[in-house]
Amino acid sequence: MRNFLDFEKPIADLEGKIEELKHLSTSGDINIAEEVGKLQSKVERQLQSIYQKLTPWQTVQVARHPDRPHVKDILAAMISDFMPLAGDRAFGDDAAVIGGLGRFRGRAVMVIGTEKGRDTDERLRHNFGMARPEGYRKAQRLITLANRFGLPVLTFVDTAGAYPGVDAEERGQAEAIARTIEVCLGAEVPIIVTIVGEGGSGGAVALAAGDYVMMLENAVYSVISPEGCASILWRSAANAQEAAEALRMTAKDLLKLGVIDEIVSEPLGGAHRDPAAALTALSDAVAGALATYGDRPAETLRADRRRKFIGLGGRSL
Repeated sequence: MRNFLDFEKPIADLEGKIEELKHLSTSGDINIAEEVGKLQSKVERQLQSIYQKLTPWQTVQVARHPDRPHVKDILAAMISDFMPLAGDRAFGDDAAVIGGLGRFRGRAVMVIGTEKGRDTDERLRHNFGMARPEGYRKAQRLITLANRFGLPVLTFVDTAGAYPGVDAEERGQAEAIARTIEVCLGAEVPIIVTIVGEGGSGGAVALAAGDYVMMLENAVYSVISPEGCASILWRSAANAQEAAEALRMTAKDLLKLGVIDEIVSEPLGGAHRDPAAALTALSDAVAGALATYGDRPAETLRADRRRKFIGLGGRSL
């Protein structure tokens, strides 16, 4: 059963009517197929009308949609011969960060991503995609390993932010994030980044300091969540909608600001309506980025990557 967001109610009503018609008897005066076709045309028009003018807050809701492709889906669709690698060799393993070796269209790569989980058990196991220090130190280890063997790194980000718990702070959360950014900036292999859903705070930046940064069309990327920003500025999370407007966190705004390099188009109605088509488009975009950056000399990659991030903030809308 499809999950509908609040602003998708007109679509939910139409699709409900379509389901009712499909279960009606074919006998009688009503041409079921014709009526279903008319309603499906209305659904498409509604989808176009709604998704062409999403507000930033609505985009946040789409980015968090439970049916949106997750990192596990990306691995299944895009990476063959995936071999997960666990642990940071210091404290333990963090299920919020999934990483390992695999092949992307026949080319050996290192893949790292944050996984939120789908049902309650999975979300608890993956800590809702919020990594602890050992997750970031695992990422450092895998990037260093990729560096040693000359493997491109593909990262897929979908997290509200790093885990803010006491245990994470005790084990050096801020240092782990900063060190991961340093490892990314110093890597001698291409790092291709995709913001899949949410890209929140330093927890996202740690895995997004790459040569080429892409965002799915309805993903968001920001220094803080709208709720967190509203709690600081207005002392109430109820102002999250205003905060989303002010944060300039949508893909279109971030492309104009030079924070990202490409927007990957999603199917009509968002990636959650047709995950397979969304992942096909993402795979093509990753292939294009790898073709551009895959064979560049190490020193060129490092110099351009550092220049790119030092120069952030130089543009305005």
